[in-house]
Amino acid sequence: MSPGTQVLLATLAAAGTAYAGSIADIEHVVLFMQENRAFDHYFGTMAGVRGFKDPNTKNWKQMVNGSLSNVTDSLLPWYLNAEGGSWNEATQCMSAGDNGWDSNHDALNADLNNNWALGNTPWSIGYYTRKDLPNHFAIAEGWTVGDMYQESVIASTNPNRVTWVSGSINAPGSPQAASQGGMTIDNNETPGCEGADLNCYPLKWTTTPEHYEAAGVSWQLYQDTDNFDDNPLAWFEQYQTAANGSALQKKGMAYIGLEKFYEDAASGTLPQVSIIVGPAELSEHPPYTPRDGGWLQQKIVDTVTSSPLYNTTALIVSYDETGGWGDHVVPYHSPNGTAGEWVEDPYGEFGYVYTGPGFRLPFYIVSPWTRGGNVYVENVDHNSQIMFVEKWLESKGYNVTTDEMTAWRRANMADLTKAFDFDHPDCSIPKALNATYPSTDKTGQWNGYAICEATYNVTRPPVPYGQQTEANSLVTEQGFKAVRGQLTEGRYLTFEMNGYALTSSRGKLAASKATSKHNSKAQRFVIHQSGSKYAIVSAFDSTSISGPVSMRPGGYNAAATKFTITDLANGQGYAVKANNGQYLTVGARGVSYSHRPIGFNIFSVSYDN
Repeated sequence: MSPGTQVLLATLAAAGTAYAGSIADIEHVVLFMQENRAFDHYFGTMAGVRGFKDPNTKNWKQMVNGSLSNVTDSLLPWYLNAEGGSWNEATQCMSAGDNGWDSNHDALNADLNNNWALGNTPWSIGYYTRKDLPNHFAIAEGWTVGDMYQESVIASTNPNRVTWVSGSINAPGSPQAASQGGMTIDNNETPGCEGADLNCYPLKWTTTPEHYEAAGVSWQLYQDTDNFDDNPLAWFEQYQTAANGSALQKKGMAYIGLEKFYEDAASGTLPQVSIIVGPAELSEHPPYTPRDGGWLQQKIVDTVTSSPLYNTTALIVSYDETGGWGDHVVPYHSPNGTAGEWVEDPYGEFGYVYTGPGFRLPFYIVSPWTRGGNVYVENVDHNSQIMFVEKWLESKGYNVTTDEMTAWRRANMADLTKAFDFDHPDCSIPKALNATYPSTDKTGQWNGYAICEATYNVTRPPVPYGQQTEANSLVTEQGFKAVRGQLTEGRYLTFEMNGYALTSSRGKLAASKATSKHNSKAQRFVIHQSGSKYAIVSAFDSTSISGPVSMRPGGYNAAATKFTITDLANGQGYAVKANNGQYLTVGARGVSYSHRPIGFNIFSVSYDN
């Protein structure tokens, strides 16, 4: 957004005139990736997201046998600090399980997703709440949280970070040649291959920053020498052999420090694309603590939002993979046999499997166009960040489209644009929480995790075998979030327009006044997706919408009427189109149909009633 555009926007806002914005209003994108946490593990209790109130999930039980407990045969997700006391501190530096290919495919259990306790560990499905993660919650809810962001590979750090900066792991059928590094599914950094075209090092295909460089786009990776070996560009041959002083060396390999990022943001000299790799002790990778990572996140958010560039900047915060922590959602993935996506397990354990996308991760976008406590619900993964930058730079006249990404990912992972409302930017900043400055030793090195481990001999709390009910385990906060993006399953929804909401009333579809908290159960619906169509079922009486004023009994089944629901984007709401080609509407006169698309405001709600 140019200075002239900013003045125009302020003038139009003062005059009450609508402003037609676009992705081209962005001038700077900041990509910041943390380590090894899962969505349920962090945000399963958050209101208004696909968490522990997921109405489309029927079986939450993880299998247990005598090797773990003789008092129960199942385990539900459980709160790690339920016993209080010193556990509130000790679990900050705990580890759950293994983040590798084997353990996570074992936990997935051929898409039953019910083997976390046995295939990984019973701590894998443990979770935190807001009081354990105050800064994470505050940032995510101050702007827009994504609840269907998936790791790109059901594996460890390197494959996922490689995807983040290139779009591929070179699985068979990918655009790359096998000689460019083979399939990358573990953290091998020893020269050569671990098997035939498997986990070869270094990698040799083209990364996205190389496309930026060729197109004349300014970019910089910001890292300290203590970077936890988390700079994925360093695993590519072209960066390893880049001459001192070359663009790849200066921008992708040099240790210019996070302080340089803070300085560039403050002085208004950030490049168009910034990539942040944080220090190990603040990365949140177990045993490094969420609390210390929360401080770093708040520092970066404060830096971006206090920069003179903030009103033209988008900060995208993501995690690379789950770190052995579990998530209840079966991954959205490609059909069996899709080129570059399905492989014979090279370790000979799981047969013919998909490489990803995998389990959900914490994800949020900080910008003037994502302000306000929304939930973005589209199917996305690390490739989506690449496609977002591509689309943004295309709007600025650059061509940076990579040909390294598989066709299925490009066609089926969303590009994040519908997380933004470019017509209604909001540059206000939510009140920031004070994050405790991480502990350091006498030399200034971060040591919070070391103090935690030295203080608490045991950091894994007792597992509540045989003590659980869904009521005491699957808890969420009460509240709502406005929905953005093309709808996916997993939430209770309200459909509102003109101050009224769709309502199930005595077997009929009706209109009633919308409530400020969107908490009327009669106005609550669950969607069931079949391809591009949706059945809409009342959470109040299990009837499904079948016509202008009719409801079909029996809940969801194959005969339920299907609707097309389209996100009109940029604050225009959602058009709900019936099979007759007309659009559902609601108002003071009740429910009717229109020949033109009229947008509903949709809210994702979490209430116990």
